[in-house]
Amino acid sequence: MSDYSHDLDVQITPRDGCAVAEIVGNVDTVTADDLLTALQAAVADGHAQLVGDMSGVGYTSSAGLRALLGAMKEARRSGGDLRLAAVGDKVLKVLQLSGFTSILRLYPDVDAALASYTS
Repeated sequence: MSDYSHDLDVQITPRDGCAVAEIVGNVDTVTADDLLTALQAAVADGHAQLVGDMSGVGYTSSAGLRALLGAMKEARRSGGDLRLAAVGDKVLKVLQLSGFTSILRLYPDVDAALASYTS
């Protein structure tokens, strides 16, 4: 029996002129569209400066990477960006192997990611 779950929860909270997306669960082919939809909705609501709090993400597949990339492009089209905070080791390894660390900006925590928008 595996403890792997297809449950994903995304809570968007406005903070310091940005939107923090607290992402909890695993991002895979089943849940990636939910993540993309939530992040795109935040941009549509006027929050183009996004911070993805990845501290609750245990795993991401290539579908999850595509969702993050799609959300980043949407945010940039609206004059903002998607920055990731508190990326765990397993997810970081996937980002590094795929070359996404040169595309997405990573920060040690949400506060640092938020501060990056004002510096």
